[in-house]
Amino acid sequence: MSFPWSTKNLPKQLFINNEYVDSKNSKKLECFNPKDNSVIASDVSLGGEADVDAAVAHAQKAFQSWRKTTAKERRDCLNKLADLIDANAETLAQLTRLSLGAPWASFGSFEIALAAEAFRYFAGWTDKFAGETYPQEDGFLKIIRNEPLGVCAGIIPWNGPLGNVGMKAGPALATGNTFILKPSEKTPFSALALGTLIKEAGFPPGVFQIVTGEGSTGALLASHMKVQKVSFTGSTATGRRIQEMAAKSNLKRVTLELGGKSPAVVFDDADLENAIAWCANAITTNTGQVCFAASRVYVQEGIYDKFVQGYKAAMEDKGKAAGDPDAKETLLGPLVDKSQYDRVLGFIERGKKQAKLLTGGGRIGEDGFYVQPTVFEGTADDAEITREEIFGPVSVLNKFKTEEEIIAKANDTHYGLMAGVFTQDINRALRFASDVDAGMVGINAISMAFLSAPFGGTKTSGVGRENAIDALRMYTDKKTIFINMAKL
Repeated sequence: MSFPWSTKNLPKQLFINNEYVDSKNSKKLECFNPKDNSVIASDVSLGGEADVDAAVAHAQKAFQSWRKTTAKERRDCLNKLADLIDANAETLAQLTRLSLGAPWASFGSFEIALAAEAFRYFAGWTDKFAGETYPQEDGFLKIIRNEPLGVCAGIIPWNGPLGNVGMKAGPALATGNTFILKPSEKTPFSALALGTLIKEAGFPPGVFQIVTGEGSTGALLASHMKVQKVSFTGSTATGRRIQEMAAKSNLKRVTLELGGKSPAVVFDDADLENAIAWCANAITTNTGQVCFAASRVYVQEGIYDKFVQGYKAAMEDKGKAAGDPDAKETLLGPLVDKSQYDRVLGFIERGKKQAKLLTGGGRIGEDGFYVQPTVFEGTADDAEITREEIFGPVSVLNKFKTEEEIIAKANDTHYGLMAGVFTQDINRALRFASDVDAGMVGINAISMAFLSAPFGGTKTSGVGRENAIDALRMYTDKKTIFINMAKL
């Protein structure tokens, strides 16, 4: 089957029961190109109540047979989908870049590869996610099975339109659930294009469906009485609403991967060049539109001045690599849309009254939603730019003296997604990793995730974990079967 989609032929329909169909809802989505704010399309399907109900009904029906397929059948479908994603990687990246503005070299290639590898990774688990048995000394043999939940939904953020798909749909499908994907209204095209590949990969009708829409569509899924699980990645505020809707409906399972305000802590004995590189990359990747970006940087006083000089230069170099996201040499693209651009510039303008502007602080060029990589120095602990997630290439830089002091500062946030410590003292590094309140901690690195290790945060950064065996546990329930051995 040839891949029909391109930037000249965009997928705009819902993918339900292995077919592209028009939404029954008359309202449509409008999408824009962030490099020049031009309209890409104004007729993308917006899933309403009837559309969601139809997708759920097909998913329920498909679940009865999909849950009973062999591990090999599920594995082969997932692996074939991964191969098809790789084979169409460039086109899929173009479809993402069209409305996200993420350059191929710095983000696009990584995101497509992550989607494919996530499907492969979870394909490998289909025959390895074993249950348990317990001895029969008390006269009863206990067998514990991992049972699929049923119809599951994944609500995907605009900053990772494909990478997040593999991390959510992969474990759901591998464990025998059916899955409904709800892409962001800002970046729907690459996700919608997967429908063609899903069908070619051999997934039966109703097993893997795609319903585009806005927040109202996500709310329909989160509150649906026949959806058994919703996995959401996005803002903490929206995550709270989804958890509330899940509880008020059928008490469906929820995984939430939410916001962050991640601290990077650099001690005097750190490899300075390494620390600067990681801190600069971690706040400019995807133009800072990453939940675990290193947005709070703390440097010990002994190397502070040297770090400031190098970090400032590194951030300015990042700004020089901004440009047309379609150009191969571009490393820094625009923010996703006008609302995000206005939000980030609003933080920057208010930040100028809260701290010293070290570098950046304005827009790049005259067209599109480009923002200079920006650093504020000497921010107060209670300043808005210190405490709130900005979701752009904006960081705050502060000095510290002691290890005890910096642990308290690092933990002084309601977020707890990512942290990083830079030092040559492994004892200090492990003390910090133990004491900091975060779901993930990097030593001499920061802002990374691995398919083979759990991903998620503490406090208001989320509930549950993605990736690794932990993701499989999020999509299954334990069933205990006990056998009265005396009566056999």
